Parts: sequence; structure tokens; C-alpha cells
Amino acid sequence: MMPDADLDMTANAVMGAANGAAGERCMALSVGVAVGDETAGRLIDKLQMQIQTMRVGPGIVDGKENDMGPVISAPHKQNICDIVTMGVRQGASLLVDGRDLAVAGYEQGYFVGPTLFDHVTPEMTIYQEEIFGPVLVIVRVPNYTTGLALINRHEYGNGTANLTRDGEVARQFQEEVFAGMVGVNVPLPMAFHSFGGWKRSVFGPLNMHGSDGVRFYTRMKTVTSRWPASVRLKQHTANFNFPTM
Repeated sequence: MMPDADLDMTANAVMGAANGAAGERCMALSVGVAVGDETAGRLIDKLQMQIQTMRVGPGIVDGKENDMGPVISAPHKQNICDIVTMGVRQGASLLVDGRDLAVAGYEQGYFVGPTLFDHVTPEMTIYQEEIFGPVLVIVRVPNYTTGLALINRHEYGNGTANLTRDGEVARQFQEEVFAGMVGVNVPLPMAFHSFGGWKRSVFGPLNMHGSDGVRFYTRMKTVTSRWPASVRLKQHTANFNFPTM
């Protein structure tokens, strides 16, 4: 998030991207990079306010739809909680703790509440590993250049986004960031015309959807053909150059 980003739009986008599907999707937003301490503080205040109003529970109850449901299994819930605990031990600031969430009537459910960390560094496990749960970590950087370098150094490069009102910054980010899918004021850049990442976030030579999807199911045949204008133009001596059109 850049200092000039629309705060309400950014908070709404981050909340949905981090906690949608209980964070159990490959494009879930797990790390937010805030440029400047003031930017981070404003964003965190807004996120904490929204987290307090989130409805966590099973699907639809009494005709009311909850914002977030349980995670997939008891072992996965335990894994999420263990990583959160590790984040605390490694020195991150746990602002919202979702480990002990209890949903009335569903006490045995695999529920993890929205969890928010601040002052996270790249050396911490909660930054390095894909938690695959409703856990958002905030990393503070002093400027755009440092934030970009942070993203580009990471071993994975599935997708990333920049929230800003500055068109020049947005264009620069699109060109310089090392990620397969890039969003500008879009938190989940899931572009169906080509879905796939860079670095260790991709396997094989092609991506999914769009033209790459067609190529995956296509066996290529190359035909090189030449039709002289007349017999008189036929070449009567050998040509040892690489044939071209």
C-alpha cells in the first residue's frame, strides 16, 4: 500500500483478499507491505475496526450468511495456530489473535478467527511460509524501492498488487515487479486470460487459461513452404545459407 492509496478501498480489498475462503486459496493475500509507518498505522486501525465486525461461523445460520467459515480440517487448524504462535515467539506484534475463537453451538468446529500481525520481518516464518489460513501479516518499509526489492527477492512470484492513486508508480510497478500476475488497486489479480506465476510459483512452460490453455492441448506442426513464381526462377545452384522465407 502506497501512502496515497484510498484507505477505505484498500482496507475493504485487503479484508476480502486475506479472509475470503478462510484464507484457503492460492491467491489469498497473506502479506501486506505498507510504505511508511503512518501508512501502516492508518491501515491497521481500519483493519482492526473491520475485523471486530466480521461474522465467523458455518455457512448460513438462521437465514444469515457469515463472512467466513471454518478451515478444512483439525490438523490444518492446528498448523495455522502453531505458525501464529511461532510468529509471536519470533518477535512479531500479534494485534488480533484468532486462535481461540469459539463459535456457539459449533465448539468442535475448525474455526480460526481473522488474525493480524504487525512489525513482521522477512526472516520470520509467518512471512516465509504460505500459512493458507486467515492470517495477514504487515511488513513496514520506508519507501517504494525497498518494498519492490522485498517482493522481487522472494522465492515465489505467483501474484502481487499495488494500491495507489499514482499512475506513474503503478506503471513502474508493473514493469519492475517479478511476479506472474500483477494487480493495480485489485488485491487478487486472478486474470483468466493467463493464470500463472513466476519463479517457484510455476511448474512447466505454460500457464492456465487463455492462449496458454489452448497451447497445452495443441500439438504444434510447422510447415515451411516455397512456391517459385515460375520454372525460370528455380535455383540451379546449392544454397548453403539457412533457408528463410
